[in-house]
Amino acid sequence: MLQQKGIAMLTRLSIVMVAVALVLAGCQGQTAQETQATSVQAAVLKLFNGKDLTGWEATGNARWVVENGLLVGTQGDKNAPGDLFTTQSFRDFEVMVTYRAEWPCNSGVWFRFQTPNKAYQADILDYKKPVAYSGTLYCPGKLFLAANTDKTLENRETWNTIRVRAQGDHLQIWLNGRLTADVHDTTADSGKIGFQVHPGAEFGPMKIVVREVSLIEL
Repeated sequence: MLQQKGIAMLTRLSIVMVAVALVLAGCQGQTAQETQATSVQAAVLKLFNGKDLTGWEATGNARWVVENGLLVGTQGDKNAPGDLFTTQSFRDFEVMVTYRAEWPCNSGVWFRFQTPNKAYQADILDYKKPVAYSGTLYCPGKLFLAANTDKTLENRETWNTIRVRAQGDHLQIWLNGRLTADVHDTTADSGKIGFQVHPGAEFGPMKIVVREVSLIEL
């Protein structure tokens, strides 16, 4: 009888120990998942805070303001152009920009910008000769390294997303989930992120409106 009681006690103790081990394992697994999620979240840099131009600096005479949580760029007096850049430079990264434009528009997302002659731009435009629409990859001095010829990829009435991936000499652009540029080029290996307002009376009504700018360093 004593032996049976001892076996029963050992059995109950084993069940309890297994249950505790399972609970601890579950807690540890949850903690690991939470840690991973926190790490991923921390890796995403919100370059635009939705409040002001902290972390940005303007060049030229375009107007850059934050209105209702949105970054808005327009021409200055007498159709003056200008650019807005991050104060920080980046080398290898993925940057995602949510934007809409008021047309006619000639703008774009600068990346790896070092000087006006050493940079890249994911264009937001409607170009005639050669034909090139938003999502085109522009490089000063080389014109278009890759041209998007499908005008329908962009929604001109509401929000669009441009995603740029730059890793080493490999440059890629997606517009609303469609790959529009995939090239190798060594003009610039690092630099700033920015936006452009182009000069010219024909672009007087232009407005570039940005809702989000997020970056992950690679």
